[in-house]
Amino acid sequence: MKALVTGAAGFVGSTLSRTLLRQGHSVLALDNLSNYYDRPLKRQNVDSYSGLPGCTFIEADLNMVDLDDLLSGGIDVVFHLAGQPGIRGSWGQEFTTYTRANVDATQRLLEACMRYGKLRRFVYASSSSVYGQAETYPTSETTLPRPFSPYGVTKLAGEHLTGLYRANYGVPTVAFRFFTVYGPAQRPDMAFTRFLRAAVSGTPISIYGSGEQVRDFTFVDDIVTALILSAQSNGVLPPVMNLSGGSSVSVNAVLDTIKRISDNELLVDYTSPVKGDVTRTGGDSSLALSELGWAPETPLSEGLRRHLEWVLATQ
Repeated sequence: MKALVTGAAGFVGSTLSRTLLRQGHSVLALDNLSNYYDRPLKRQNVDSYSGLPGCTFIEADLNMVDLDDLLSGGIDVVFHLAGQPGIRGSWGQEFTTYTRANVDATQRLLEACMRYGKLRRFVYASSSSVYGQAETYPTSETTLPRPFSPYGVTKLAGEHLTGLYRANYGVPTVAFRFFTVYGPAQRPDMAFTRFLRAAVSGTPISIYGSGEQVRDFTFVDDIVTALILSAQSNGVLPPVMNLSGGSSVSVNAVLDTIKRISDNELLVDYTSPVKGDVTRTGGDSSLALSELGWAPETPLSEGLRRHLEWVLATQ
């Protein structure tokens, strides 16, 4: 396949791009290299795959670039992973950054794909944040989304846009709700990278809240497997599917595992909870199993070991 990957300098985007290229596919990788976190780290992500055969990397903003020109090169699949991440930053005046990156850019890309009319699949990266404080666990796709943060609102808006262009114009979209993705190349502001780096360096670990909040952690390679399976599927897929690791545990339990695998004592500092942060997530991925034959394969302890190996290698 020939794939357009947006957000290709990010955590999931770089992992997906590298995997596709190693499998022999062609990748048009696009990222605006925003300053949400250090650009050199994003450059390192791009460097990890940009020299592989079949890769073209373009630094560009989805809201500015000529998308018709990009698609005209014979794109089969669009993996739309670009967006502004983070719950804490989505409040207040910064909300416009989120609407521009997560809503405006998604609508603009869908318009271009509608005009192009030759896609096999448009894959949208959504988030478990759309569920908010869910009423039931494990949470299925039939649960009413009720975002608990402005970030979650923008991701749900992106989902609705993919559904609208699917229903009205036949764009072959599918939206995946990611549940707390972790693994090598995870952003420096995300929990597991912060925890593991602090464990190695002996510096304090800041925990927002009591640490008893529960998350369904999903290893990045398992996420990438599902994305590629959806691109290779010839059938009509459900409009929305969960991708969850099936390892719903508390943050404190994660710290215990990190202490064991790093063989280091941890200095933990508990601080105030973050507005918009939910107390629990847990996804039901049975729809992805039935439609794609996908199930998570990486246990949390193994994923954390691999994440730790990456942290040690990139100090």
